[in-house]
Amino acid sequence: MGTDFHAPLGQDRPPARPKRRILSSARLLSTIAVAAVLALSLYAMQGDEALKQVESNEASSAKPEAATTTANTDRPANEQPAGMPLSNPNSGATIERTTTDDGSVVTKYSPRARDGSGPVLINAQRVGQDPRVAAQPNEALLEDSPHGRLPIIGPDGLRPMDQYARPWSGARGTRIAIIVSGLGLSQTGTQHAIKELPGGVTLAFAASGNSLQRWMQEARRSGHEILVQLPLEPFDYPANDPGPDTLLVKSSAKENLNRLHSAMGRITNYTGIMNYLGARFLSDPDALEPVLRDIEKRGLLFLDDGTSAQSRTEVISKTIQLPHAFADLTLDGQLQTDAILKKLDELERIAARKGSAIGVASAFNESVAAIRKWSEEASQRGIEIVGVSTLASESVAP
Repeated sequence: MGTDFHAPLGQDRPPARPKRRILSSARLLSTIAVAAVLALSLYAMQGDEALKQVESNEASSAKPEAATTTANTDRPANEQPAGMPLSNPNSGATIERTTTDDGSVVTKYSPRARDGSGPVLINAQRVGQDPRVAAQPNEALLEDSPHGRLPIIGPDGLRPMDQYARPWSGARGTRIAIIVSGLGLSQTGTQHAIKELPGGVTLAFAASGNSLQRWMQEARRSGHEILVQLPLEPFDYPANDPGPDTLLVKSSAKENLNRLHSAMGRITNYTGIMNYLGARFLSDPDALEPVLRDIEKRGLLFLDDGTSAQSRTEVISKTIQLPHAFADLTLDGQLQTDAILKKLDELERIAARKGSAIGVASAFNESVAAIRKWSEEASQRGIEIVGVSTLASESVAP
């Protein structure tokens, strides 16, 4: 059935052995090639590790030298690690303040040559602080005194009122500032208020309180703007005594300023001063004016709690261009949560009519609970709770 094919006559059949030799040689060359590639890869990997080891050794040996260089370099205090100096927006200005005959303060800014050359890193944040450092004071806004470290306007014109203000959205909607006062007098009450109240609420610390700097730091880390409460003489003094170092109408201006500075030196990072009682003192322009002038000179605001119908705060503040504000309502005249909530609703109606409103309360548990509850609901109605500096700054014409 099958047919055998034979080679033509005169030709020999091709030998099979040489073909197997060629195939064996090819396999051997392939094996050698693979082995060579593997060897090169292993060598390269060893080379990388060696290079890494050399690089690591070089970096380790270089670190002490770099640290020594940094330690031995006389870098200016305002210079960044990269060698770029840090500046403020007004660092190239000469600032002159002149008090006119009517008591107004005129501020003049004129350009001046900047020291040095090259680029400058400008800190353009004029309102508020980075939350990460909000508990730390700006050293340029403090001066040493026998009463402690007192606030001052910085060399570039930056005011503590601006530096420590709580930033707000800038929207011209309904704005409400709520101030909870009396902090620092009770440890548990202070801690409770800082923990429970939303960051938009301004906190006022009593100058006679305890551990004020510690509480200030905790409040600032929680986002609160803060004030210092200054004890002022009421009409029924001494039967109604605001406490130690109360400013009195009969005291000299020097004595009252000493007491003001003593209160100021108890704490840092605040935007202004708020009265504690003081209906008589606020109604006496001769006693009040030197105090308000000193507050203005230091770049602070003044908040009047609105309880004195005879207060001369507004007249004097407008004359000397002092940022000021008045509370529209005392929220916790009745210390029941429902009554406080009704007052907050009334405050909201005032703000809807005027565009803004200010309410004050004390750090009672009932007040804190009512303010927290109302704040959560108010935000859903488009109401913005702002720091008091936002509303006080509008009292001074630009």
